[in-house]
Amino acid sequence: MTEAAKSSFVYVTYIRTTPEKLWAALTTPEFIKNYWFGMSIETDWKAGSPWKLAFPDGRVADAGEIVEFDKPRRLVLRWRHQFRPELHEEGDVRCVIEIEQAGEVVKLTITHDMDKPDSKLIGAVSVGWPKILSSLKTLLETGTALPAIGELPRG
Repeated sequence: MTEAAKSSFVYVTYIRTTPEKLWAALTTPEFIKNYWFGMSIETDWKAGSPWKLAFPDGRVADAGEIVEFDKPRRLVLRWRHQFRPELHEEGDVRCVIEIEQAGEVVKLTITHDMDKPDSKLIGAVSVGWPKILSSLKTLLETGTALPAIGELPRG
């Protein structure tokens, strides 16, 4: 499929932390709730295992499968939105989370892509990820997450 027939979103940030601390922040359910505005994740973090992300009231927002788990460098998820029908119907998206040392800081890259042009799901994650990752960066660097930044796309 050509690049024109794809939709993608890439977000890169640099965080004053270690790869191990960032990995733990991305994979520890109780820590995730702090910067993901109360959302919870359920999985055993093994390749081939299911995962799901739920709103504080228990409704499932997103779900999928752990495709690759390479601690503390790379996590690949098959990701499908569950809450808004028009986003669910678009199908699966691939989410790649990469961590690399960059001098005294850590580079975090999040990539979402799918073989569908003009994806509304890619549009939704491009609004949500900057808010979530800004909160994560602030939490790791200061010890306090950001307050809710507007609304995450919820339908």
